[in-house]
Amino acid sequence: LALVIVEREAYRDAILPAFNKLKLRWFNHEGINLHSRDIRLSTGPFQLLRNPSLRPQFLGDMSALVDGAPFTLFISAIQKQTHLDRYGVNADNPYDLALEFTMERLIHFLHAEGETSLPIVAEARGRQEDNSLEKTFYRILAQGTRFRPADEFHQLNLSLTFQPKVNNIAGVQLADLCAHPCARHIINPNKENRAFDVARRKVYERDGVSGWKVFP
Repeated sequence: LALVIVEREAYRDAILPAFNKLKLRWFNHEGINLHSRDIRLSTGPFQLLRNPSLRPQFLGDMSALVDGAPFTLFISAIQKQTHLDRYGVNADNPYDLALEFTMERLIHFLHAEGETSLPIVAEARGRQEDNSLEKTFYRILAQGTRFRPADEFHQLNLSLTFQPKVNNIAGVQLADLCAHPCARHIINPNKENRAFDVARRKVYERDGVSGWKVFP
């Protein structure tokens, strides 16, 4: 689960223009969705990446986009089989557990920044999946977590909305572009992964608290 936090002004003045600049450099319009799976497989509008001379240029532009964007990254990953083997029938839903870990680190970030309000936009994954995540989100706000009491969340004004991929939300695409290389690194940390090297520099680190969590 990847979460990016961006100041609204930086999103408007830096990230949106950077996304559109890259898209218009490579495509005929800015409606292209920079979806990591389509990029990896060179499908849809990314068929041009099957050209071995163009692919490294495009990926270089993508890395420069992420590297230059002003945002803070939180990554929570659940190693599903290890989790299931360890906890059996008591194993939590991996997606819900990842959200819980993220929220615990997010609250540290908000306290450190003196902020209390944050609207969160998530990519829609399907009605059942979205309803489950939304239920977990508001349960955390109401009841807290194992390590963060409810009253800390009660002081915050957090909201969660879901946006389909077709709406072409740059922030959602940014999170997606960071999520896959981070997952690849977790699965195979010894393999060269330049996209991860870029994303890792954006991970939240403050006062001994890290936005990077891999469990178990």
